[in-house]
Amino acid sequence: MRRFWKSGDPFIWLSGGALAFSLVMVAGLVILVLVNGLGSFWPSPIVRLTLAGGKELMGQVAQREKIPQPGAPPGTPERYRIQVRVGNRDLYGADFVWVEEANIVRRDFPAEAVLIERQEWGNLYGFIKEVRDGDRVVARGPVDGWKGLQATLPGAMSTSREIRRVEKKDIGAINYAQEQIRLRMKKLGMRDREGSPEVAQLQQELETLAAKYRVQEARLAELRQSSRQSLVVSAAGDKVKELSLAQIVRAYQPNAMGLWAKSGLYLSKLWEFVAGEPRESNTEGGVFPAIFGTVMMVMIMSLVVAPLGVLAAFYLREYAKQGAFVSAVRIAVNNLAGVPSIVFGVFGVGFFIYLVGGSIDRLFYPEVLPTPTYGTGGILWASLTLALLTVPVVIVATEEGLAAIPGGMREASLALGATKFETTWRVVLPAVMPSILTGLILAMARAAGEVAPLMITGVVKLAPSLPIDGFWPFLHLERKFMHLGFHIYDVGFQSPNVDAARPMVYTTALLLLLVVLVLNLTAILLRNMLRRKYASSTF
Repeated sequence: MRRFWKSGDPFIWLSGGALAFSLVMVAGLVILVLVNGLGSFWPSPIVRLTLAGGKELMGQVAQREKIPQPGAPPGTPERYRIQVRVGNRDLYGADFVWVEEANIVRRDFPAEAVLIERQEWGNLYGFIKEVRDGDRVVARGPVDGWKGLQATLPGAMSTSREIRRVEKKDIGAINYAQEQIRLRMKKLGMRDREGSPEVAQLQQELETLAAKYRVQEARLAELRQSSRQSLVVSAAGDKVKELSLAQIVRAYQPNAMGLWAKSGLYLSKLWEFVAGEPRESNTEGGVFPAIFGTVMMVMIMSLVVAPLGVLAAFYLREYAKQGAFVSAVRIAVNNLAGVPSIVFGVFGVGFFIYLVGGSIDRLFYPEVLPTPTYGTGGILWASLTLALLTVPVVIVATEEGLAAIPGGMREASLALGATKFETTWRVVLPAVMPSILTGLILAMARAAGEVAPLMITGVVKLAPSLPIDGFWPFLHLERKFMHLGFHIYDVGFQSPNVDAARPMVYTTALLLLLVVLVLNLTAILLRNMLRRKYASSTF
């Protein structure tokens, strides 16, 4: 037995078992996220429940669970209850209700039941009663009403998209231009140039923009006047709801759909989640602004942390005189990796936002004050804060790579007449590049998942616009942004409708994992490509 323990085989099996257990745990977590996240997009059937008291409910079954019966005698039959998403929050006040299965008298799945996804108030379940165009009834009844809805809904949705385009792009561009002119006039006033010809020209431009605004306002009123189609739906409990077709995102009858139709709808909803904008307090719609903000923040952070960490590592290993001071600096760098991330966030607020950003506002944007431009949270300050958070990772990885390079390579280069800089640039840097990219990969993975420092340096629940748009200078680093990690926190723990938000939490978590995976794989491929390039150029 003693010989068996001394052989080391038990430790090998123990290490292998620990690795297998870790892999199983990771796989289980991924499967849990996949099932609860991606499964929420599948159009499940609509059930109509008739309860013992004659009450009717209509919706989709969300989950089924056993009812606890503490103190029940042995042999007591088990009881179950189901959670039904009844939607119609504006009619019932709640999206979900629990129903004990023993109280259910009848279940049926009517083919005419329709599910309507709305811009506001969540899903609407019921039967089509009427389709109207103003005061005129276009179609009546579940069958004819569904045909009438299919005929009129595409046009209404097209009009709704045009209204949003006019509001966001055309009128938004005019408002932006007016604000810029107002700021320029204010700056001229601060320089005592109120009566200059430039001010008169700006006034004329304002009048031109005001005329364009009136034109777009009239067009917007015309579009809204043309969007008069409405839908009358009878819901369970003798409730009737009339809604404008412009408020409908999509309408479908899941009980009458086949597998092919459901698969197409599933892909459509999945694409909306990836490429669409959020709605209903981020519990519905898409997360594209959060994806964009996460990727852009990581890219800016990488552009900052890579040269900063590499230069620090090269100085400590290649140029600094080794001694007590350099050892103390290395210890400090290693300790920085263990500092809580919220501390870096506080530093980012105090140094980047208040000091640097406030100074920029006073020097370059005095006409905007007291409204801050850079003196408030933004994607630039959040990226710089995360760069400081992750720079110890890059320094340590680069130093380890430099320590692994044989000293003979440096000596051979110097013996051939190369300078210290040429040796560092042409010999040492290519050899240590894989270690640099390894540190960058670790830094990107950590930065993509951090939330605490972002909450006080620029991330928001809902950003009105992306950091990149069509207005000069096109890249607006001062703007606030959305982040997948903060989106998970906000939807999962701050949403008033927890049950409706739960699928969004799982799906966003899966998307965050995929974003981190794609970023890491891109960096790994780049590292392998550079490794092959420098290896082939060395020999």
